Amino acid sequence: MSAPTTDQLPVVVIGAGPVGLAAAARLVERGLEPLVLEAGPTAATAVRDWSHVRLFSPWAEVTDPAAEKLLAPTGWVRPDGATYPTGGDWAERYLQPLADALGDRVRYGTTVTGVARAGRDRIVDADREEQPFTVHIELADGSEERISARAVVDASGTWSVPSPMGADGLPALGERAAADRISYRVPDLTDASVRARYAGKRTAVIGSGASAFTALAHLADLAEDEPGTHVAWVLRSGIGANTYGGGEADQLPARGALGLAAKAAVENGHASAATGFRTRAVERDGDRLVLVAEDGRRLDPVDEVIVLTGLRPDLSFLSEVRLDLDERLQAPTALAPLIDPNVHSCGTVYPHGVTELSHPEQGVYLVGMKSYGRAPTFLALTGYEQVRSIAAALAGDREAAERVELTLPETGVCSGGGLLEEPDATQGTEGGGCCASPATVRLGTPTTTTGDC
Repeated sequence: MSAPTTDQLPVVVIGAGPVGLAAAARLVERGLEPLVLEAGPTAATAVRDWSHVRLFSPWAEVTDPAAEKLLAPTGWVRPDGATYPTGGDWAERYLQPLADALGDRVRYGTTVTGVARAGRDRIVDADREEQPFTVHIELADGSEERISARAVVDASGTWSVPSPMGADGLPALGERAAADRISYRVPDLTDASVRARYAGKRTAVIGSGASAFTALAHLADLAEDEPGTHVAWVLRSGIGANTYGGGEADQLPARGALGLAAKAAVENGHASAATGFRTRAVERDGDRLVLVAEDGRRLDPVDEVIVLTGLRPDLSFLSEVRLDLDERLQAPTALAPLIDPNVHSCGTVYPHGVTELSHPEQGVYLVGMKSYGRAPTFLALTGYEQVRSIAAALAGDREAAERVELTLPETGVCSGGGLLEEPDATQGTEGGGCCASPATVRLGTPTTTTGDC
């Protein structure tokens, strides 16, 4: 029996999150066969990590049209497009049903450990583009396999690689040794065990973005009920006019409200700020931890540390394919200028597709949050447009691949945390993207994130 030709092989999609599953649906729509490889035991493993969190976006902006077509014959009922799902809602009411509709095209418990051209390491030029890809995987039982693929779409996200506390981008001295007292996620204080971890304790929160704001607000709310709860807020910069965002004038009201909540946590005495503090080391002081700055300053001892300094892509399993990545953001070089956080917010990123996402290694694409590298802003709708374009290109429809079929909201969402609005306040609001625009905000309610959209 002869081996299948390259164009008869599946397109391997890495990750069964929102964008990975949308990629599979788009490939099916184009008559191509996807094979989705998911390391976790279910679809949307990363999203489930923040299942208590409510998105800024309404349902209408977090489902993909091709996915809806695939779901329609199953009896799936589209949620009310004007309401706002939690991460758990997104996973259970849309992402898992979508994965179920894809059936055997999704494999769970499958970790990708390497991608290469068959029989060619990254140095070899000879007949390189004629070779299929070989994808090395490790199964849950520790066994290994190789899968041949015509193309590889990496939608594995960045959720699994949080940035460390060290100001130089590396773990601070002692950070690994203190791992039992350090978290890299916004705490879910509705969980009794998590609440007990921080109640009545002094916690350092490192970071100055939306997720850090959210942690401040949560812990400030906890301090109202649990005496002795306090936050040492560690910022690498100082506090200025823009530290808390635009407040009531912010183009994204939810983001503005979040900044105001963080500001209130400081002004009400629940948090104290250590500015210009670039962490060099974390030391033990009995049962507590002491953070030490590059300039020698030492914080008063804390019981816990929450590090919210961003996320970054795992590129280790792509070492044998030829990628063209921006030296700063680790995003595709053609995409990087469009998403530079020094210039753009998510609402100003131009819709893009296969042209900006292509690499010297033809047939390999980084999509979704992973395509943004270390840039902190991402919009689910942008990811859906990325994979629509790529599926069209793989099907040979270059005209469709290069055609923009997405109009972004003027106030698109940024990745990160936010405060959950009262349920009734989500109706009739302005804003777009993954962001809802709350009329009222309560401190300490579940946060909003885009996870590994």
